[in-house]
Amino acid sequence: MAIDRIMTEATELHQEYKQKIQQAIGEVGKVVVGQEYMVQRLLIGLFTNSHILLEGVPGLAKTLTISTVARVLHLDFQRIQFTPDLLPADLVGTMIYNQKEGKFEVKKGPIFANIILADEINRSPAKVQSALLEAMQEKQVTIGETSFQLDRPFLVLATQNPVEQEGTYPLPEAQVDRFMMKVSVSYPTKEQELEIMRRISNMQFSYEVKPVLTKQDIFAIRDAVNQVKISESLERYIIELVTATRRPLEYKLEKEAQYIQFGASPRASINLNLAAKAQAFLEGREYVLPEDIKEVAADVMNHRILLNYEAEADNVKTTDIIKVLLQKVPISR
Repeated sequence: MAIDRIMTEATELHQEYKQKIQQAIGEVGKVVVGQEYMVQRLLIGLFTNSHILLEGVPGLAKTLTISTVARVLHLDFQRIQFTPDLLPADLVGTMIYNQKEGKFEVKKGPIFANIILADEINRSPAKVQSALLEAMQEKQVTIGETSFQLDRPFLVLATQNPVEQEGTYPLPEAQVDRFMMKVSVSYPTKEQELEIMRRISNMQFSYEVKPVLTKQDIFAIRDAVNQVKISESLERYIIELVTATRRPLEYKLEKEAQYIQFGASPRASINLNLAAKAQAFLEGREYVLPEDIKEVAADVMNHRILLNYEAEADNVKTTDIIKVLLQKVPISR
């Protein structure tokens, strides 16, 4: 009886948070037209304590969406424009001399917030990128001789422009691998763009939203996501998917094998598991289905599969490879 009561309470709590999440998405929709896919991916990152890399051309409301999500979730937000002359100290902070007190004091940088938008991260040199990625991994920064813990929750959403690459410093594969997902932000539909145009031209654009979730809610949702169940067969399915990117010939993927230079790292397995659990939670379930894994597979693996020059010559993308993997790699029973 005690177990039944606990299960019932857990289910009720799950439904309560699902309603709050839907309400939060609705609040974001008051400001941002479309981009539900991006909002969902941001929430998956937040609920799994992971970071997201967004790729899309300018003007797709990436900054507006992220700042609105931060306000709806009652979190501190900082936007950092990455430029070629940006220094690590501009990001994490530095020591300044207080003439009145006659001593050095710590001046914290903009990274001390809950949600960081690293806008056009590939515009800054390696030292700045490294400083950000170290903070992402260690959840702390060192200024002078003192280490400071970053605020919790801490989520980095980095953007990069896929079109204009002149004068950029592309992130090395090892650094890109630290992002849970690489999400391609697409253009709005015709109807969505019509709505955007009408809102702006009629001065009906409002930035007013009300907070829905608190930090305590976010931590509780993270605990609930961790408790989402995944069967051993689906765990093995994740391993098979990732292994197929490394040894495609063993899975009879002869055509795809000629294009893959390096397969996905173990972080792909870890993040597929986490993202699938979060996807199931957002769908209102306490267990993972194969569809959850397939839903997040492209975003989790598309930046972890390195293709060769032959793939570029034949205009083959990583998403094409992943589609074939999802079709041909079986789910073990």
